[in-house]
Amino acid sequence: MPSPTQRVLARVPARLRPFLVRHRRLVKFLTVGSGCFVLTTVIDVELKFTFLQHQPVVALTVATVIATVVSYVLNRRWAFRTDGRRPEALLFFLVSAVAIGVNDIPLVFSRYALDLREPYVDPFQQEVADFLSGMVVGTFVAMLFRFWAMRRWVFTSPAARAHAEPEPGYAAPEMPRDVP
Repeated sequence: MPSPTQRVLARVPARLRPFLVRHRRLVKFLTVGSGCFVLTTVIDVELKFTFLQHQPVVALTVATVIATVVSYVLNRRWAFRTDGRRPEALLFFLVSAVAIGVNDIPLVFSRYALDLREPYVDPFQQEVADFLSGMVVGTFVAMLFRFWAMRRWVFTSPAARAHAEPEPGYAAPEMPRDVP
């Protein structure tokens, strides 16, 4: 029986399959990240409009911490397929702590250096600025940092390296042919 990944790949146009297979770890990482981005956004908005109305940086940090825990489980089990060694978890959360700081910097800059907050701007402009700086810019920069750091320091077990080779059932990238 084909895996869910193989079923999805079967629906992708044939010319894109080799690229996706070659970069499947990145594709899986981005898929997990997309789901966690949605989770972070929902939690952030909920916190900003209920408990943490006047603390947008705290709301974003709490939302990001919750999504980071979900991200760890999904990345460990699916994107990087590792066994969850204790040093791996510690390194994951150290990298993630730095990434949470990276994620918060654009929001702090937007709110407090550029004064894109009430009473200097109307509430709608404030929320748009918060979303663009914290959720879009902050998340993008933190995502780049996380992917680089996770591959470099966190998910480096032999199981993760073994999955760098094409999995059974996947179309392997074409190999160059010897030309006479």
